[in-house]
Amino acid sequence: MPTIAAYLGAAILEIAGCFAFWGWLRLGKPIWWIVPGLVCLALFAWLLTLAESEMAGRAYAAYGGIYIVSSLAWLWVVEGFRPDRWDIAGGLICLAGAAVIIAGPR
Repeated sequence: MPTIAAYLGAAILEIAGCFAFWGWLRLGKPIWWIVPGLVCLALFAWLLTLAESEMAGRAYAAYGGIYIVSSLAWLWVVEGFRPDRWDIAGGLICLAGAAVIIAGPR
């Protein structure tokens, strides 16, 4: 469970950090938006190191599925656009792949 919590926290921080840059460059927000964005991205990187994996590549691969589903949740909750059935199907496929990577017997 600590790995899932680290992945969820990392996903929220990565999305928030990247969204800060998106806001500045694409939505006309003030340049100071990148300051909390950089803090979020640094915390994202730190949280990702807490995943229970001996291999960084495996941790990053499993995180990818969590990130995708979290991005779709961000789309809905923060940006106000409900994911369509293809978004949901793709997210579930990615989440299934992440579960195989995380829980697969080693």
